[in-house]
Amino acid sequence: MIIDGRAIETQWWGPDADQAPTLVLLHEGLGCVALWRDFPDALASATGCGVFAYSRFGYGASDPVTLPRPMTYMHDEALSVLPRVLDATRVRRGVLIGHSDGGSIATIYAGAVRDARVAGVVLIAAHFFVEEINIASIADIKANYEQGDLRQRLAKYHRDVDVAFRGWNDAWLDPRFRAFDIADHVARIQAPVLALQGADDPYGTPEQLRVLERLASRQVETWLMPDARHSPQLEAKEATLAMIVPFVRKVLMKAAA
Repeated sequence: MIIDGRAIETQWWGPDADQAPTLVLLHEGLGCVALWRDFPDALASATGCGVFAYSRFGYGASDPVTLPRPMTYMHDEALSVLPRVLDATRVRRGVLIGHSDGGSIATIYAGAVRDARVAGVVLIAAHFFVEEINIASIADIKANYEQGDLRQRLAKYHRDVDVAFRGWNDAWLDPRFRAFDIADHVARIQAPVLALQGADDPYGTPEQLRVLERLASRQVETWLMPDARHSPQLEAKEATLAMIVPFVRKVLMKAAA
């Protein structure tokens, strides 16, 4: 896919957008298409929907970006790139499913844009504000990248691994990023929301879910998942599917009525 003259890596599972609703996957801060692993295929099989994923600029096989990323990089993705991606895929009706940074991007988009195509939003370990546990874990992962084997492992998935890692890590560790807060977008989401978080998530506390429960103006379901850390879709895949699949069916049925 080409957006603004630059290439974005994409992958599709299941039926095309003209044959069934589409579940749009938005990856985490170090993710890409490949790092969803077998979760998209499982989603497509369980729901009968098409599943579409793309690697944001600077990730996977997508074209790189210039560093440093701006402090507004998630807002920029949600309000500038994501709408063009949705248009290019010709999605008619579907659900946004965002993990970590991808969940924050989905929140910003759903809160800022009245998009009739979006029947619901699934947020997995999304960040609505910055917590100390979040910053401490991101500082630890920087040490692993520089001194451990993380760079070597991530290099298997990213065309420019330093751009992928530094773009995310440097932004979050910049003191200016402490001001990141998207509670206003949470309050403006008009679609139903399902939010999941691992009980042992090192990047956020259950207060992230509490913010959603307090502020969301539409139907909200939240689940704190045992035996999961930051990636329930991989660490507790069956339990995650058991929550997402009925939610998807319900919101799509309501949207089609």
